[in-house]
Amino acid sequence: MSRTAESAQARRSVITSAPALSATRGTALYIGALLGPGLLLLPGLAARTAGPASLVAWLVLLAMSALIAAVFAALGRAHPSAGGVAGYVTEALGVRAGAAAGWCFLAGVVGGAPVVCLIGATYVADLTGGGTLARCVVAAAMLVVVLALTLCGARASTAAQLALVGLLVLMVVVAVAGSAPSARLANWTPFAPHGWPATGRAAALLMLSFVGWEAVAPLTGRLASPARQLPRIIAVAFAVTAVIYLALATVTIGVLGPGAGTDVPVADLLVRGIGRAGLDVAAVAAVVLTLATTNAYLTGASTMFAELTSGSGELRRLPGSWQFLGAAAVAGLVELAVYSRGVVSTAQLITVPTTLFLVVYLGCMLAAIRLLAGRLRIAAAAALGLVVMVLLFSGWALVIAGLVAVAAAVANRGRPRRRAGPQSSELRCPPAVRMDR
Repeated sequence: MSRTAESAQARRSVITSAPALSATRGTALYIGALLGPGLLLLPGLAARTAGPASLVAWLVLLAMSALIAAVFAALGRAHPSAGGVAGYVTEALGVRAGAAAGWCFLAGVVGGAPVVCLIGATYVADLTGGGTLARCVVAAAMLVVVLALTLCGARASTAAQLALVGLLVLMVVVAVAGSAPSARLANWTPFAPHGWPATGRAAALLMLSFVGWEAVAPLTGRLASPARQLPRIIAVAFAVTAVIYLALATVTIGVLGPGAGTDVPVADLLVRGIGRAGLDVAAVAAVVLTLATTNAYLTGASTMFAELTSGSGELRRLPGSWQFLGAAAVAGLVELAVYSRGVVSTAQLITVPTTLFLVVYLGCMLAAIRLLAGRLRIAAAAALGLVVMVLLFSGWALVIAGLVAVAAAVANRGRPRRRAGPQSSELRCPPAVRMDR
């Protein structure tokens, strides 16, 4: 048996032998896939970019998210062993397209990990009074720590990661409920101070909070009745995340007003709600969430890196790929160094991974149009249109994504088609669903 066949058989065995998921636990895992530390930064960053009109960007992305959720649920039911995002694209569009999707996802992880660390470091700097340099030093230290933990095989349990997601949700609820009485109608005018095109740029940033629906691929193999359970799981997960996103975005603008463009919106809201202790709570939670989230990012991505580069079962069993984690360390430290010099802004750093993830979704929606039929094909086409619309506002980051996709496609020219692929659900940063499949 070839190494590729062995790896495919091993993956099928893992999916089959994994304990069954109830609808309730599946929903909790799914919500965990969609929520992460980005929620601590993005409402303020979007408000800085587009003002109150950023709420329109949230609504557009929620509409796109609903369509993508339906498409991935259908793909998970119809093609449960396709191997996730790279597998879907490979099956529908060929090996080179699948490789392009896989490598764009990996590049998104490399670009996104230091951004997640920077989010946590920003809350620490806000507590201690440090400036940009202190923020970058803390972010670099956090990145090095989590890389070392990942290389040594450390990984939080699913229960622990679900607890962290619960912590994030609780913190947002306290921030929203505690500060809401301070909201003022006057803070909503002017509604679009930077013009309507700024809403598109805000959507390109906010996309980082809407990556995660592809997690349905491995979940389907662990549900007793996917056709019956998945629609409920998707509906509840979407409703919960939509309420959290919209509540936080609305209160950030209504309460903070001209100061809504802060890098620490949740901390500012907590201060309004519970006083000075809100800074301490936000900083501690941000650090814990950042470390767990980045570990989940890198653990799954190193597995995919091994798959794409060698297909070696021995390499996949390593706790982390030296090559990938080394590249992530160098790239992350370079990003932070450039940021510390003021060459790039936080928004520009975020745009790179979000654009790469959008390109992955572009490939998945194209694949879904070929693999699905009827209303689901229409939903995939509609989602594809929205993905393209958001991509148009990604600016120079499109060049990076294009180079990664083209290089991956060229490098895999002539390789035979194969169905087996990496589990995409392990690729993205948010906690909870990545670690036990």
